[in-house]
Amino acid sequence: MKFIKVIVVLCFSISVFAQKKQPNIIFIMSDDHATNAIGAYAGRLSGLDLTPNIDNLANQGIRFDNAFCNNSICTPSRASIITGQYPQTNGVLDLDDKLDTDKQYLPIELKKIGYSTAVFGKWHLKTEPVNFDYYKVLPSQGKYFNPSFLEKGKGEWPNNEVKSEGHSSDVITGLVIDYLKDRDTTKPFFIMHHFKAPHAYFEYAPRYEDFLANTEIPEPSSLYYQPNWGSEGTRGANDSLRSYIGASISDRNKNRNYNHEFHKDSLQGQESAHVAYQNYMKMYLRCVKGVDDNIGRLVDYLKAEGLWENTVIIYTGDQGMMLGEHDLQDKRWMYEESMRMPYIMHYPKMIKPKRVSDLLINNTDFAPTMIELAGGKTPDYMQGKSFINTLQEKEEEDWRTTTYYRYWMHIIHHYVPAHFGVRSNDYKLIFYYGKHYLPESEFSKHYWAKSYVGVDKETPHTWEFYDLKNDPEELHNRYNDPKYKEIIAKLKEELKEQRIELNETDKDYSEIQAIVNKHWND
Repeated sequence: MKFIKVIVVLCFSISVFAQKKQPNIIFIMSDDHATNAIGAYAGRLSGLDLTPNIDNLANQGIRFDNAFCNNSICTPSRASIITGQYPQTNGVLDLDDKLDTDKQYLPIELKKIGYSTAVFGKWHLKTEPVNFDYYKVLPSQGKYFNPSFLEKGKGEWPNNEVKSEGHSSDVITGLVIDYLKDRDTTKPFFIMHHFKAPHAYFEYAPRYEDFLANTEIPEPSSLYYQPNWGSEGTRGANDSLRSYIGASISDRNKNRNYNHEFHKDSLQGQESAHVAYQNYMKMYLRCVKGVDDNIGRLVDYLKAEGLWENTVIIYTGDQGMMLGEHDLQDKRWMYEESMRMPYIMHYPKMIKPKRVSDLLINNTDFAPTMIELAGGKTPDYMQGKSFINTLQEKEEEDWRTTTYYRYWMHIIHHYVPAHFGVRSNDYKLIFYYGKHYLPESEFSKHYWAKSYVGVDKETPHTWEFYDLKNDPEELHNRYNDPKYKEIIAKLKEELKEQRIELNETDKDYSEIQAIVNKHWND
């Protein structure tokens, strides 16, 4: 009998020890936070001291310089993060799609290995986050001020609404801290801490009204001048579509521009671009400041409670953001500022300070990496790969050399044509096929059918190619430069292979496949 008691005590001790060895994980994600607006990434805005707390996480951990989304729009990117899968596999192509509850894979896998799981803030996957032990999430986009939340245990989804007071960034961080105070201390925890900010329309907390008020925000040169950028797919023949494609900062786009938002078309040309840009950026960056201050608040709590050393902190955005580059606003594009995601990890037990990685990762890799950090194994159904070896300063085996991208929502919201492509460390190849994937007979079922001019029309079918090593700002489309003929041919082959390997072909969209076939060798 004594022997059996000793065995039971020993097994319990081993179990407790194993739990202590598993790190806690806090996955912090903002909405539309571009790397250019994070000091640690040393972009044009780094001198504004916007993000000291995020910068500290990077300085004390690892910063990934080549992290990308495979679809730069909220719902599909979030679906790829939580499933480890590309859109046609997880079923979420655009903002209209819902993620099946049985595909909330990340919390499912972490619960299997002993984690308590919770999600707070912006969810935006439409179905109830049933596979989390606890949730308190914004309905759809949610509000910046006095946001309502849908809370587990407060009734049937989506009628489980509760009220709050304050700015969303402050409120969401407060919810995370309150949860940590009352958590199940017998288990390691996994928390998804999702800010609404800095999503449009950039409603910042009043305390930031004076932040940057007297500062001239640095402007990208391509806001004003970029004669060799783009193609007929993004500009039209002889620039005939410049007033239509791509929501602008200046008065260029006649359907949607920030000159109209701020000044009701009282300014024109370069003056409209300058004044609208300064307004746009100050509102956006005040929201960013609120995110960073709240991360500092969370970090202070973790340190005070002795949770700092054994907690993995990840900071990212659900995609990037066009901050005036190419006279564009919003995201959606495959251009660097939109496609690139910030990705910073802090975990002192594994990750040495001041590390920088150029490993080519994307949002399907996030879930596999967190699962393996927690002591699990990447499931076979996930298409992404864990980069835990990189965190441990080991080489990755058989890693990708290009990452695939596709934007499906032709023209809707910001007048961005549908396109796909691949990016390697040095080059980028984009094909604008310019057609919505749904048949026109389906359009009437959707809110956007009558709201956006030309959803039913095809835009020009063209290629763009950028030499990122020599042209990091993507100012010169080199697709027709014979110097790059062999490189482009190799990238096309890689693009074709990835579309097959990742289940991202157009076998179910025959009209699009016909466009691809017709223009592949243009």
